[in-house]
Amino acid sequence: MMRIAYVNGRYVPHADAAVSVEDRGYQFADGVYEVATFYNGILVDGGLHIDRLLRSLSELGIPQPLSSRAALQHVISETIRRNGRANGYIYVQVTRGVASRDHVYKRGMRPSLVVTVSREKKVQAKEIQNGTEVITRPDIRWLRRDIKSIALLPNVLLKNEATVLGKREIWLTDENGYICEGAVSNAYIITKKGVLVTREEGVHLLSGIVRHRVLALAREAGIKVEERAFTAKEAESAAEAFLSSSTGHIVPVVRVNDKQLGDGKVGATFKQLFALYVDSIEVDTGYRIWTV
Repeated sequence: MMRIAYVNGRYVPHADAAVSVEDRGYQFADGVYEVATFYNGILVDGGLHIDRLLRSLSELGIPQPLSSRAALQHVISETIRRNGRANGYIYVQVTRGVASRDHVYKRGMRPSLVVTVSREKKVQAKEIQNGTEVITRPDIRWLRRDIKSIALLPNVLLKNEATVLGKREIWLTDENGYICEGAVSNAYIITKKGVLVTREEGVHLLSGIVRHRVLALAREAGIKVEERAFTAKEAESAAEAFLSSSTGHIVPVVRVNDKQLGDGKVGATFKQLFALYVDSIEVDTGYRIWTV
């Protein structure tokens, strides 16, 4: 079936989807985006994704691209429907709009809205069963990491460095040596006392939608949660660690900076959380992302 994209009021073949060369997203990376997974046509935590998109727009002073939240939800649902795909992920991008190239933007510009659909990213059995590795690097991104900006060049460079080095992800440290998050994910450790630790919300990280789900599941299961900063050294000596993202779900980490965590195997706390996570997705969408 032909892929369909939504571009500024029109549903068009994906191959023909285009915006002006003077779109400020192209010229200045002046825009925001969201990526959300859907199963059986149902967005996972769709309301939270839209909340975050609207917050990012507000922080940058970009108007909502459509007349209402309901209109935006309709466009997303219709784009999924027209692509004829039950499972996958959707990408929503909003830029400030089209204007002659100038750092100073005019008021009253009409935002550009693009929505596309891609195929489902399957859970990788090898990663879930054996765990993966991360390394740390200084955070070179701008200081408003809480805004889901399309200005992702630092993330691109860092993620590519990780890939070249054969690592799953790079965890980014701030000027004080504390881990903020990964280049494309949120970061977590489990201490030897069984406490789940992840960086508190703020401008130093993008609060992931999966992060919200994971922390809620952990608390419901009686796992102690601490939202605080932790150093790379603390991560290297943790009992367990893992990362999360909307398209990658949650993935166990067994080595940090080439330091083995625990016995080098996927830990019991992660296994518990992963089972709870899989069950929660099935409850919400009727789709099981993982079967042992």
